[in-house]
Amino acid sequence: MQAPVFPAEPTQFPLTDLALVRLTGEERAKYLQGQVTCDVNALAPGQSTLGGHCDAKGKLWGDFRLYCLQESLLLQTRASLLARQLPELKKFAVFARVDIQPCDWTSLAIAGTGTDAWIATEFGLSDTGLTPSGMAARVAPDRWLLVSEQDPALALPQASQDLWWALDIAAGIPHLEAAHQGEYIPQMINLQALGGISFTKGCYMGQETVARAKYRGASNRALFVLAGEASATVASGDTLERQLGEHWRRSGLVLNAWQQDGQVWLTAVLPKDTEADALFRLKQEEGSRLHLQPLPYALDD
Repeated sequence: MQAPVFPAEPTQFPLTDLALVRLTGEERAKYLQGQVTCDVNALAPGQSTLGGHCDAKGKLWGDFRLYCLQESLLLQTRASLLARQLPELKKFAVFARVDIQPCDWTSLAIAGTGTDAWIATEFGLSDTGLTPSGMAARVAPDRWLLVSEQDPALALPQASQDLWWALDIAAGIPHLEAAHQGEYIPQMINLQALGGISFTKGCYMGQETVARAKYRGASNRALFVLAGEASATVASGDTLERQLGEHWRRSGLVLNAWQQDGQVWLTAVLPKDTEADALFRLKQEEGSRLHLQPLPYALDD
């Protein structure tokens, strides 16, 4: 199956599907530490991590990337999540010296052969770190995210953000949409395998459920990457069916999808014990066929 084509040179992708929330105030780290799955207190300025924001039952309001700046924290997530997630994030802020507001900083991605060298020349960074107007986070070889207070006006060719999201899909990186809020615990989208959960940081919203899933094996679903053929438009929330003998049975929901020339790559939450040779189709297109692809990281509890 043809994978998304990696750019042949450093290319910028304006990430207009993302939103940024800025936390300021002297208790910003302390407050966020009690709300999310990642260890906020462990971050120094110039460091970044993935994380999840759960309700009291451990179900996700959203996943995010967190950037630690000198005077603030930036939480980057899908814009579609904010209507429900932001009020929940701010719910207890009145009791702490913290201010939580959406901000209009720029979110960009850069990917392509030679991007690591380009970043080193442009910003003097070999790994995630501060830039003059924000931060740059290295998510994989030759793949970077940038957040900037001003538009950096980079002298690079520009491409659609769809290809960036396709590269994330192939890498098994999840992005919840509004349709999935309140459906999954963090382990169901593999946040533990991506460094987005700390099991030693102490209490936070939903922590009891997340810990139970690790230590008692309470999570029986996980994120998988699938690829195949489909002509109909595939969207987040579409139903996947798995072949069992002569029949097809509902198996899970599409998380993120990318399509081109009749080919589709997608992520989906499926039963954790799904066999590697399992065959899937989209419920709305009986002629579609999808196969599991290897995850580029180890999957554990």
